[in-house]
Amino acid sequence: MNGELREQAAGLPDRPGVYLFLNETGEPLYVGKAASLRERVRSYFQKGAAARTRLMLSRAAALDYIATDSETEALILECNLIKKHRPSFNVRLRDDKHFPYLRVGLHQEWPAVSVVRSVARDGARYFGPYTRPQALAETVRAVRRVFPFRTCSDHRLATTRRPCLHYDLGRCPAPCGGTVTPEDYQASIRELCLFLEGRGGHVLKRLRERMEGAAERLDFEKAAALRDQLRSAEQVVERQKMISPAGEDLDALGVAQEGEEACVQVFLVRDGKLVGRENFLLSTGGASPADIVAAFLKQHYAEVSSVPPLILVPVNVPPGERRLIEEWLAGRRGARVRVARPVRGAKRGMVELAAGNAGLALEEAGAAGRREDELTTGAVVELGRVLNLERPPARIEAFDVSGFQGREVVASMVVFEDGRPRKEGYRCYRIRGPDRRDDYRMLQEALHRRYRRAVSLPDLVMVDGGRGHLAATREVLEHLGLGHLPTVALAKEREHLYVPGREEPLALGDASPALRLLRRVRDEAHRFAVAYHRRLRGRGATRSGLDGAPGIGPARRKALLRHFGSLAAIRKAATEELARAPGMGSRLAQELYRYLHPKTEGGSGNGGSPQA
Repeated sequence: MNGELREQAAGLPDRPGVYLFLNETGEPLYVGKAASLRERVRSYFQKGAAARTRLMLSRAAALDYIATDSETEALILECNLIKKHRPSFNVRLRDDKHFPYLRVGLHQEWPAVSVVRSVARDGARYFGPYTRPQALAETVRAVRRVFPFRTCSDHRLATTRRPCLHYDLGRCPAPCGGTVTPEDYQASIRELCLFLEGRGGHVLKRLRERMEGAAERLDFEKAAALRDQLRSAEQVVERQKMISPAGEDLDALGVAQEGEEACVQVFLVRDGKLVGRENFLLSTGGASPADIVAAFLKQHYAEVSSVPPLILVPVNVPPGERRLIEEWLAGRRGARVRVARPVRGAKRGMVELAAGNAGLALEEAGAAGRREDELTTGAVVELGRVLNLERPPARIEAFDVSGFQGREVVASMVVFEDGRPRKEGYRCYRIRGPDRRDDYRMLQEALHRRYRRAVSLPDLVMVDGGRGHLAATREVLEHLGLGHLPTVALAKEREHLYVPGREEPLALGDASPALRLLRRVRDEAHRFAVAYHRRLRGRGATRSGLDGAPGIGPARRKALLRHFGSLAAIRKAATEELARAPGMGSRLAQELYRYLHPKTEGGSGNGGSPQA
C-alpha cells in the first residue's frame, strides 16, 4: 500500500494546497498543508520517519489533495477540514464547538446581548470562546452592573410597552418603555464592547469625561448616574491583576502535555492587565510541543473575535510556519501580529505561569476523566452481572416513542457504547403504520425497521416501558430470528427493570451504577424522540399556514415568524405591516395578504390560493 501511496505522492502538483491521508472507508486520518504538495507528501516516505508518521501510513489506504493559490489559503482550508473531519492523527481541540461566546448585536437599533454556541457573520460582535462557564457568568454579571443591556427578543421588545423586572433591578435601561434614547443605549453598548476587549482604562476615562460634562451642563441627575456607573466600573477594573507595566495587549500561551493529551492555557492581557484566562484540552496523538502550539494557533485564532498584536509561545515554531501564521493572523486583525518565544524577563515569567496553570488543569481533567471512566466501566460491568450476560454490554441500543393524539408520531433509537452516547449512531423513525395510538405497534414498527436487515447488532436492546413493551419487543426480535439478543424494559414510575423469563421485575437500588446508566440511556432516548417530534410539529404548523404562499420561501418564512412571533400574528397583520417586515415589499405583502385571507379577497378555501 505504501508503494501505491508513494506513486500518488510523486504525481502531486508542485503548488500550494492541502493533502489528506484517508483510511479504507475514505475517512481522513490526517490533514496537512504544504507550500509544495509534491515535496511535502514525498517527505513522509523518507527513511527515519517518526513513529507516529509510520503508524499513520500503515493505516492509510488512499491519498487526496486540494490545490490552492497560496499557502495562506491552504492554511485556512486545513483549519476548516480539521474542524469538520477531526482526523485522529491531527492535533485538535477537544469539544471546541461547545464553547460559548458572548454575542452583542451591534447591527440592531437596540443591541441585545446573549450567550451563543457558534459564531455567525451577521454583523454582531462575538467575545470568547469561554471554556469555563463560571468565567462567562462572572463576566456577564460584572458588565451588566456597569452597562445594563436588554436580553429580551426583538418581538417582545416591539410588542411590550411596560418595563420588566430587569429594569427595576438595574439590569436593563428598558428601551421598551422609552426610558432611554437609542443614542445613549448604543453609546453604552459601545463602551461595553471596549470593556469586554479589556480596555477598562479607556472606558473609565470616557465615563469620567461624560460625568464631568453632565455636571458642567448642570444635568446633575445624569452626572449622578454616570458617577455610579464609573464606581462600578472602577471596582471591576481594580480586581484585574497588573501583569505588564508597559500596558501591552498580548496573549501568553502555556502548554502542558501528558501522553496523547495536552492542555493550553491562554492568559489574556489587555492594557497590561490580566483580564481573563482560558483552558483548552487537545488530543495530540503524541505530537511534539512545537506541532501542538502551531496547531493550536491555527485552530484557536480562527474562532476568536479579536487577535492581539503579540502572542507569546513557550516553544519555537518553525520559521516558515510562524511566518505563514503571522501573515494569516495579520489579515484577521488588520494589522501586524507577532508570534514570539520570550527567553527572559517578565514575558518569560508570563509563559511559565501559564504553563504551570495548564499543568494543573490537565491534571484535574485527567483525574476527572479517570473517575468518570471508572464509574462508567463499573456501571457496564454491573449491568452485565445483574442481567446474567456472558459479557458486559459494550453496545446498548434503546428505543422510545413520542407523539400527540396520533399526529407526527416518531420513534427514536439512541446508542451507547462503553457507557457513553455515540450520537452518530442515533436514528429517528417516522411511524407509518395505521395504529398510531397503539404504543406497542408503533414500537414494533421501529424495531422491525431497525433490525430487519441489520449488519451489526447490539449487546443489549432496551425499551422505555413495562412488561407489555418488553413482550412486544421480544415478539419482533424472535420473528426476525434475533431472539438471542438480550432485552430489557425500564418503567418510569418505579424504575422497575423487566427482563425476559422473569415474572417479577428487578428492583435495583437507587445507588446502583447499573440503574443510573439505564436511566441515562432511557432519558436520552426520550429526549431525542421528543426533540424530533417537536421539530416535525413545528414544520407542520408552519407548513399549514405559509407553505405554498407566492414568493414565500424558507428564508422569508423564517424571517416573518421571527418578526411577528407567530403565524396568528402574521394573519392579523395589515398589508402595510407585512410590507415593513424584513425581505418583504408592498407587492409581495399584498399577495401574501390575499393568500392568507382568500374569502376577503373573493377567493375560497382556507389558506389556499385565491381564485382568479
